[in-house]
Amino acid sequence: MKEEKFKIIQFIKEMILAIEKELENFPKKEIEIKNRIRTNSYNLLEYCYKANATSNIEKKVELLEEAIAEIKVIDFLLDLSHERELITHKKVLKIGLKMDDIIKYISGWLKKIKVSQEPN
Repeated sequence: MKEEKFKIIQFIKEMILAIEKELENFPKKEIEIKNRIRTNSYNLLEYCYKANATSNIEKKVELLEEAIAEIKVIDFLLDLSHERELITHKKVLKIGLKMDDIIKYISGWLKKIKVSQEPN
């Protein structure tokens, strides 16, 4: 995999790869959860790319807040999958660590934006 210069994207790609690996074993009757996890993961990637591409500060903040909400939904869906015994606790923790890194980077990014917007 090509090393991404934009570190948060690298973390998201790693998370998506880990999730895709786990989704292979989901039963067909749980297709809705599987599709939601996959869709939300790609939405997260898209929000971060868009936030990086825009120069509009309000839009950037909005996209980063959407990204954080998307991570929280993915976390909920993974917990639900664990409760339904579709994924092991160990695998949820492994993906969760990647999500923690992503949230730290996004939160730091938001903080940096807000600090740069404060009047001197």
